[in-house]
Amino acid sequence: MSDMNEEMQILFDNYTALMDGGQYLQLKQELNEEQPANIAEYFEELTAEKQLFIFRLLSKDVAAEVFSYMDNDTQEHIVQSITDREVRNIVDEMFLDDTVDFLEEAPANLVKKVLRNTDAGTRQLINRFLNYPENSAGSLMTIEFVRLRANMTVTKALSEIKRVGMDKETIYTCYVTDAQRKLLGVIPLRTLICAEDDSLVGDLMEDDVISVHTLDDQEEVANIFKKYNWMALPVTDTEGRLVGIITVDDIVDVIEQETTEDMELMNAVLPSDDEYLKMSVFALVKNRIPWLCVLMISGTLSAFVIGMYQSLLDSVVMLSSFMTIITGTGGNAGSQASAMVIRGLALGDIQMRDTFKVVFKELRVGILCGLILAMVNMIRMTFFDHSTPFNIDLTVSLSMGVAVVLAKTLGCILPILAKAVKLDPAMMAGPLISTVVDAIALVVYFSIATVLVL
Repeated sequence: MSDMNEEMQILFDNYTALMDGGQYLQLKQELNEEQPANIAEYFEELTAEKQLFIFRLLSKDVAAEVFSYMDNDTQEHIVQSITDREVRNIVDEMFLDDTVDFLEEAPANLVKKVLRNTDAGTRQLINRFLNYPENSAGSLMTIEFVRLRANMTVTKALSEIKRVGMDKETIYTCYVTDAQRKLLGVIPLRTLICAEDDSLVGDLMEDDVISVHTLDDQEEVANIFKKYNWMALPVTDTEGRLVGIITVDDIVDVIEQETTEDMELMNAVLPSDDEYLKMSVFALVKNRIPWLCVLMISGTLSAFVIGMYQSLLDSVVMLSSFMTIITGTGGNAGSQASAMVIRGLALGDIQMRDTFKVVFKELRVGILCGLILAMVNMIRMTFFDHSTPFNIDLTVSLSMGVAVVLAKTLGCILPILAKAVKLDPAMMAGPLISTVVDAIALVVYFSIATVLVL
């Protein structure tokens, strides 16, 4: 256990001791002075009844922030258990994007309870956010940002930031718009602080602004954050009007979510937002069985190929003992190539226009790897395994080399093809690549054996 985990456990044990000992005033004081993320983690160790008790010890602003860090199950339990007034307090104190994140996952009855405890303006905004497509920039953004005008002086701008800043998600970057809310530029708080008091915002702002559209995919937004290392990114509508911003804390969640989804797809598991330990056995089976069925059925390709060359296997039984090394080496080579290409596509390092470059590079890598593996295998079989004749040694080694070249090439082409037809490239990895390569490797093996052995 790391030092951080040990410190957190000591902290949690202290809270539990205070609660069990009836020292509620001290517990309340310590909880309200603790980091909200740590309190939210503490909730995961509590029973449902104790969760509600601890939540009611928190002040309104702390409770709202802690709520935003909780997992979905705990959030739903809290909202179901507290009064309408307490729900209203949470919604009033939470940032709008955090409220929307909760409502997107909440069941209909909880959504209704939250919405009926909001004012008309907030309700309208929440409904508008909920109408954006899932995983779009619009569903991630918040409207809590500082808006300035180009004709403001630095003194007036700083005064405006002081007036509204406490209610905004970030003030480190401010956004300059015109009367129609068209985005004109951005200006960092540091620039305002260091500028002359009578300087105009329009003269100081950066007008070369990179923004995203409300319907842009969250993965594209994440790539922009990673490229420029920004803390926030403006979001505009179809007419170029500023409608919100996306902050880096939301993008960290997106990157984690996208990485988890890619890992699940690469290992033939349907993506899920639920934590592993909170998923039932039936839910895990439901996520895994579709791909297992697909792979099982596609695996009949190998059986079909073997059936086509059954007469060859009957006449030279020794060939069957080397099928697994051919298919295994080819599958590993294909998985290597697909993993590199999928990563490049995910990070934006590889674009569709780079297809020829990628294929040509992997073809050369495949040829070199294939030659090396073929030579090593030939030496191994010739000098260390005297049980097979030379033509069998040559057949296995040549087949391995050719299989590696084809596997590397397929491993880079399939993810790019998936991207071209709007599928997740991560689908073309691991088990699926291996299944396709197995069949091709066997065809190569038996074809070469037909020439060299018979």
